[in-house]
Parts: sequence; C-alpha cells; structure tokens
Amino acid sequence: MNQYARLLIEAGPLAAFFIANSQAGIMAGTGVFMVATTLAVLISWHFERKIPIMPVVGAGFVLLFGGLTLWLQDDLFIKIKPTLVNLLFAAVLFAAHLTRRNVLKHILGTVLALDDAGWRTLAIRWAWFFLLLAALNEAVWRTMTTDAWVNFKVFGIMPLTLLFSALQAPLILRHQVPDAADDKSTEKTSAS
Repeated sequence: MNQYARLLIEAGPLAAFFIANSQAGIMAGTGVFMVATTLAVLISWHFERKIPIMPVVGAGFVLLFGGLTLWLQDDLFIKIKPTLVNLLFAAVLFAAHLTRRNVLKHILGTVLALDDAGWRTLAIRWAWFFLLLAALNEAVWRTMTTDAWVNFKVFGIMPLTLLFSALQAPLILRHQVPDAADDKSTEKTSAS
C-alpha cells in the first residue's frame, strides 16, 4: 500500500469524527469514530495481509474509551483516550530503552534500516514526543470547549506528528544502513 493510501486510512477516521461531531455532537462523533477506526484497521489488513500493530492498539483504545463515552454518556472518556494512548506508547518506548530492547525497530524494521544507535535515538525522541502529545491533550481538553478539543485532535495532533516525523529525516539519513538488496547489486557490479 502506498503512503498516500496509508495516510488516507489513518486520517479518515479523524475526518469522520470531525464531521460527525460538527453535525451531531460529540456522542455521534464518537460512534462514527469507532466505526471508522474499525473499518480503517480492516481495510489496512485487507491490503497488507498483516495485522497493523499500532492501528490495532489505537483501535482498541478507541473502542474501549468510545464505548465508555457512549455507555456512560460522558465525553471525558473519549477526551482522555489520546492522553492514555500517548502515555502508553511513551512508557513502552522508555521501558524498552531501559531493558536495551528496541520496540520501534520491531515495528518499523521493515520500513527503515538503521544502525542500533539510530534506532535508540529515534525511539527516545518518539517517547518524548508522545509525552508532549499527552500533555498537550490534557491542557486542551481541560481548558477549552469540546469543539475546540475536537479541532485540536483533528488539526493539531496529526500535523504535529507529521512535522515531528519530517524533522527526524536527518537522524534517519545519518544512521541509515545499506539495504541487503543494495549490497548484492554492489557486489555484482564490482565482480564484473
């Protein structure tokens, strides 16, 4: 699946959440978000034929906290979901770093080929970024209206994440290791 399709699948549920919230309120938005997130995971699985770990974890949280929101008719649960998800991701990355394991390499190892120092640095940067997102989410939902929080969730978190990802390019380029396929083509060229 190309990157544009993947971005559409990841951003689609947020767009559906935003539209439903603006038309019918947070409860309807939450229900639509739950359905759209489940569909996005199923579509991703259909095209890639593997279980996408991060989207599945995210969908689990959406279903749990969205379900609590609808069942208890309390938007607190959907508002704290991003905080808890980001804290979980940060905790996993920090714990993995302390135990000298690299979860990020396990998740992204098929997409990126970095040396160990690059993986460690990238994982720590993401852990700190997840903590920042958790703090921002807390600040926004506690101090602003529900509609302002939805706007932040849709138009704040995704652009911040894309910007942060783009800012990691120099690190990735500096620690990138040659692909095994590139090594074989180099060997064949030098053997000729």
